[in-house]
Order: sequence, then C-alpha cells, then structure tokens
Amino acid sequence: MLHTILRLPAVKTSTGLSRSTIYLRIAQGTFPKPVGLGGRAVGWLEAEIQQWLQRQIEATRELRREAI
Repeated sequence: MLHTILRLPAVKTSTGLSRSTIYLRIAQGTFPKPVGLGGRAVGWLEAEIQQWLQRQIEATRELRREAI
C-alpha cells in the first residue's frame, strides 16, 4: 500500500488554513493528526487530508440546503 505524505506547506495550500489553525483543530480533534517522520519532522497522509476536505465540502453544502 502506497501512502503520500504531505508536509505542512502542502497541507496549508490544500486546505487554505494557517499553521496555527491546523494545530488548533488537531488539538480540538477536528483535523487529522500528523504522523512522525523522525526527529522533529511530521507529515500528514494525503488521503486523510482529502477525506477531511470532502467532509468540509459536504457539511457546507448540507448547511446551504437546510437554509433554502
């Protein structure tokens, strides 16, 4: 099984979130946790970031449907 690891700059670009917001949401349990890569390096599984983005899209669209 192949996994693509995204480092923080790529996660920020993909999500549009700032570093502080990403880590705040991790602490709140609403954002995927990073995986350790050795030393102080961490990364995120691309599949988990894509799933999180999909859930955000679906939640936003559901709210818009309810408002109509």
